[in-house]
Amino acid sequence: MAVPSPCTQICAMNPATGLCRGCWRTIEEIGSWSALGDDDKLLVWQRIRARKIQYAPSVPDLAEDAQQSPGRALQSRD
Repeated sequence: MAVPSPCTQICAMNPATGLCRGCWRTIEEIGSWSALGDDDKLLVWQRIRARKIQYAPSVPDLAEDAQQSPGRALQSRD
């Protein structure tokens, strides 16, 4: 099974964090996604989860963005 993209079609970078408001990836992660192997894509998903924990409580825009919860497709893999 291929690792699904975290893209939520909400493409706007948050200037306070440098992360996409929709998928929580850096611009570098977004740009390289299609070239990454499954193991590296799973690492990006791990970083996304860590970022939600780190940033959501302290950055109001991200606290609201966290309600979008990308990654539901991977929950069964955890």
